[in-house]
Amino acid sequence: MGFDGAVVLVTGANRGLGRVFAQEFVKRGAKVYGGARNPATVVDEGVIGVQLDVTDDASVAAAAKELGDVTIVINNAGVLVPDAGLDGIRAEFEVNFYGLVRTTDAFAPVLKANGGGTLVNVLSIVSWLSRPAWRGYAASKAAAWSLTRSTRDDLREQGTHVIAVHAGFIDTDMAAEVTAPKIAPEDVVSQVVRAIENGDDEVLADEGTRAVKASLSS
Repeated sequence: MGFDGAVVLVTGANRGLGRVFAQEFVKRGAKVYGGARNPATVVDEGVIGVQLDVTDDASVAAAAKELGDVTIVINNAGVLVPDAGLDGIRAEFEVNFYGLVRTTDAFAPVLKANGGGTLVNVLSIVSWLSRPAWRGYAASKAAAWSLTRSTRDDLREQGTHVIAVHAGFIDTDMAAEVTAPKIAPEDVVSQVVRAIENGDDEVLADEGTRAVKASLSS
């Protein structure tokens, strides 16, 4: 399936997984907006840089007003502060949780006006488990998972498809110091594209994530 006629907004599109998302949708024929705090850092051909700071109410509202043709939102922006103290945990929640609240509330009316569309929230395996060094990050992703489920119920009536994406370590700058096995960002993106095409509600991107999700009931 191509995405001719689709208009995609990717948050955090200037690097890592977000950059791969933006590149892939361009290849598939979509019009792509790349959101970043500094739009000049969005440099890939075919990606339209847009000023978007998901921690700032005015920035998100301005982007939603400007980008009235969006049909797919990829909520990819995220931050990890290792061994986070209280200030670091606040920073993680501002991006990983409250950022989703802001973009969802701002762009849900845009998606509705354009026929419903799709909202993709990039979450994590740590939505369901944690380690002391990731306590704030994991808590923010657990909260984001809960938010995603309520958002799916809330937006179903307007025809918006809401997808939760969970993965373990992805081979990007965020996990550069990690020596454990990693999944390629291109693999994650290809699975998300299939989920959009197939109408799936969830992407469990790797074996470890699938095992953790399967263990929840026990």
